[in-house]
Amino acid sequence: MRRTEYPAAIRNLIAQLRQMPGVGPRSAERIALWMVRARNDQPEQIARAVADTRQSIHSCSLCGFFTASDICEICADSSRSSELLCVVEQPTDILPLEKTGAFRGRYHSLGGKISPLDHVAPEDLRIKELLERIDGEKITEIIFALPADVEGEATTNYIVDLLKDQPVTLTRIARGIPAGGGLESADELTLAAALSGRTKI
Repeated sequence: MRRTEYPAAIRNLIAQLRQMPGVGPRSAERIALWMVRARNDQPEQIARAVADTRQSIHSCSLCGFFTASDICEICADSSRSSELLCVVEQPTDILPLEKTGAFRGRYHSLGGKISPLDHVAPEDLRIKELLERIDGEKITEIIFALPADVEGEATTNYIVDLLKDQPVTLTRIARGIPAGGGLESADELTLAAALSGRTKI
């Protein structure tokens, strides 16, 4: 006897929703059925918001944060120190640091970390852009705020080796972030303390 299934369109919607981080089979099914059964146009509004965001938002040409312009609000803010540059793994790491109010410099997102197992090499990251910024901007201190895991340490050490002859101070945030944990998972007080307690490399 043939098993009854949802129509193909619903099955496809569930399959697409499962591609989203944190959305499992049951959650995808519930969201899909809500979209199909909604009595208002909220699903269409969500679809339009997704399409509009995908079309209008891109990476800042300097730091890699999200922006609708060429450069983001942080990089365009002339009141921020141009001498301090905080290097992070992902653009999503910038906002947690901003929320602390403890850092008034600028940022540089690498877009990942060196990971041979995941086939991520140095040339896959925004390291070249970082070196260009150091050459072109009046940066006196670079603060590394990369994850405290093997890949994060390898990435930090790789960049530090590239900068060994540069006249810049190299520091890293203090160890308060759990090993393997990202900046997104740390609270504001922990991040503020990690920034203020940064140490020389």
